[in-house]
Amino acid sequence: MHLIAPQSDAIAETVYFTVFACWLGFVAIVVIGKRGATPGAARRDPKSMLGFLLQGASYAICFGVFRPYFSPLFPMSQSTELIFAAVTAALAIASTWFCYAAARTLGKHWALMARVIEGHELVATGPYAIVRNPIYLAMFGMLIASGLAVSRWQALLPAIVVFLTGTAVRIRTEQNLLRAAFGTKFDEYARRVPAFLPGLL
Repeated sequence: MHLIAPQSDAIAETVYFTVFACWLGFVAIVVIGKRGATPGAARRDPKSMLGFLLQGASYAICFGVFRPYFSPLFPMSQSTELIFAAVTAALAIASTWFCYAAARTLGKHWALMARVIEGHELVATGPYAIVRNPIYLAMFGMLIASGLAVSRWQALLPAIVVFLTGTAVRIRTEQNLLRAAFGTKFDEYARRVPAFLPGLL
């Protein structure tokens, strides 16, 4: 079996630019969604900021340890690299689409940090019928896709741990905020829909 040395190749280059394009789409979704959000006084849980910072730190870890540009994650056969490339590109595209669908479903309730404003409604349709935090799941998908495209596995693994820790903090604090606002309606929703990973959490 012929192994490919960790050097620039067309497959890795294609994956790199696919993930990069998806990140541009991801940022555009966040910016446009924020512009369409309803302004006004809001209730927030400041503890969720810790989770937000941990999520940000996970991306810093992932992007802070680059492997040589346009090279596979590790030496592998061309057929294996094609499989990795397809999975990485599909994950990045699916994550971007999932974020877009979630932002569109939220509409005026969009916020970078969870909040409850006057007239707030509990959104439980679209991606929110699959998981309660679809944007976090999309962010996680982009973290993994980015790591597979540009990072070293030694950095990707701790980045995943840090991201999941931050996500757990945000989910815990934000669900308390929603429970206080919606009571049993949120409890019923939480029993029916997982917080982060379909069928697991």
